[in-house]
Amino acid sequence: MTPTKRFRFTLVWTETFARTAQKFLRRHPALEGVFADVIQQLEADPHAPRLRLHPLQGRHKGKHAVRVTYEYRVVLILRLTAREIVLLDVGTHDDVY
Repeated sequence: MTPTKRFRFTLVWTETFARTAQKFLRRHPALEGVFADVIQQLEADPHAPRLRLHPLQGRHKGKHAVRVTYEYRVVLILRLTAREIVLLDVGTHDDVY
């Protein structure tokens, strides 16, 4: 097993996230590469500085978010013990929070 494989996380795409991501990419085709990079980075290392992983508060307590761009975020549940990331939503700051 290579060192990078050992640290990988499993991404779980909820049905809602799959639909939302598809709509997001249809509306913002220029961000397709950036979005793909974020997904790949999440799988490799969700704590990478570029993602700016942060815990959410209030009604989203227990969830985290990462930055796609300054305006867009991906909301997720990070399960460190299972090395699993459940993808929940993608959109603007106001849309996902």
